[in-house]
Amino acid sequence: MSYLLLLLPLSSWTQKLPTRDEELFQMQIQDKSFFHHSSVLPDGAEISSYLFRETPKRYFFVVEEDNTPLAVTVTPCDAPLEWKLSLQELPEESSGEGSGEPEPLEQQKQQIINEEGTELFSYRGNDVEYFVSSSSPSGLYQLELLSTEKDTNFKVYATTTPESDQPYPELPYDPRVDVTSLGRTTVTLAWKPSPTASLLKQPIQYCVVINKEHNFKSLCAVEAKQSADDTFMRAPKPGLDFSPFDFAHFGFSSNSNFGKERSFLKPSKFGRQIYSKPRVDLEKICIGNKNIFTVSELKPDTQYYFDIFAVNINSNMSTAYVGTFARTKEEAKQKTVDLKDGKVTDVFVKRKGSKFLRFAPVSSHQKVTFFVHSCLDAVQIQVRRDGKLLLSQNVEGIRQFQLRGKPKAKYLIRLKGNKRGASMLKILATTRPNKQSFPSLPEDTRIKAFDKLRTCSSVTVAWLGTQERNKFCIYRKEVDDNYNELQKKREQNQCLGPDLRKKSEKVLCKYFHSQNLQKAVTTETIKGLQPGKSYLLDVYVIGHGGHSVKYQSKLVRTRKFC
Repeated sequence: MSYLLLLLPLSSWTQKLPTRDEELFQMQIQDKSFFHHSSVLPDGAEISSYLFRETPKRYFFVVEEDNTPLAVTVTPCDAPLEWKLSLQELPEESSGEGSGEPEPLEQQKQQIINEEGTELFSYRGNDVEYFVSSSSPSGLYQLELLSTEKDTNFKVYATTTPESDQPYPELPYDPRVDVTSLGRTTVTLAWKPSPTASLLKQPIQYCVVINKEHNFKSLCAVEAKQSADDTFMRAPKPGLDFSPFDFAHFGFSSNSNFGKERSFLKPSKFGRQIYSKPRVDLEKICIGNKNIFTVSELKPDTQYYFDIFAVNINSNMSTAYVGTFARTKEEAKQKTVDLKDGKVTDVFVKRKGSKFLRFAPVSSHQKVTFFVHSCLDAVQIQVRRDGKLLLSQNVEGIRQFQLRGKPKAKYLIRLKGNKRGASMLKILATTRPNKQSFPSLPEDTRIKAFDKLRTCSSVTVAWLGTQERNKFCIYRKEVDDNYNELQKKREQNQCLGPDLRKKSEKVLCKYFHSQNLQKAVTTETIKGLQPGKSYLLDVYVIGHGGHSVKYQSKLVRTRKFC
């Protein structure tokens, strides 16, 4: 509230302020239902309430002594409001009575129905607006609110001690939010700190709100939007949030779900949402007392609106900075690589990046076959023919996709990397699938070691084959005793062929296959090893076109004593 006090003359604070029964006040504000069931405005506590469309609501409070400071703040939480503050002079017989006493106040309310008071202030709109006076006369004050658009929530704060309360964080002299950096998926925001935190040393945290529609003028407007559903909202709870009379109406959500956070741009299913789920196009993140923040995982070439709210941690009351908006940069245009019929192409895809390939057969064709070999982690492949999506799948290891052809068709292939790291793969497109450059693989590409057959100088292993006759080469490499799974994973690039291995690491090469898949297995004993040593074993299967694929590496250890 300190930003209001700039309007008040310092001389007013030399006057005697009315006393407030602090024990009674603390008891009342803890019992929130006291204010929901009555039309009494508490002194020095913010209340949350609601309006039904075209149904006015009135609140009353008494100022007992003349020359009393007074500040009233009304915060719309969704729809614009019409509100006015008026004054009715106190009858003489009620002077000296406390504002918390119910009987005199009820008598004042009955009188005000018959006599129209003096209008002190009125406002229409959805801004956070306030009335402030350094010297108000005694009397019965009435605050009347109306929503003409729709059912809505709002907040009211009234105090006769605005200087000492200061519940709302103060804004700096320049309350704007600046965009300091702009990328395709990130925006960095900066703002000047609230003097409430830097000068008054009160605990302040900042909340960042991101959405695609518009800027917000209050945090409760954000929370109303975050909790709302377009077709259904939760019914009020009698005795806790609303009065029993109003329970018959629908259209308002409880404050209990306000402020829940979630990650921005996470996958969501479109369609009718359940009322308890937040809206997918709005994000609220509270970041502590930092005054610089980078929003990430945004969409390229998209306009976003950014708002910053300073929140008093003690009172949970907030003040809005002047929000801003920005459009993220466009996605960088991808260079498209042309595939040649029947030729293997090596492709590198950055972490979470994409690569585009094009295949345009020179002759008419009935079918087109894509062979994809993902060397490390899974890669997503999408294939479009003349703009129409034909295929979208994740690929691990070697996969073959056969699509129906079309005269003069052009194919656009998009390869998308995953979040774990960069991807390497080999891809082949051909209209003559009989010329197989990739070797066929079994579903299980592990190497099995037989523990009982281990000796001090040899190990025996086995691996599966296929019905097609292929060439298999096995290699060994001595490794340190502290060789771990992380180092093993680094060597799991299945696209690295045996031509990159040292000749001294080669054990042997052989051909085998079996029409019966249950018998398509071979064993091999690797000799000439040292006692108590660890070895990394690799098996390569080599296709007719010379392209090789590595099985999963196997770490073995010879016996130390025999």
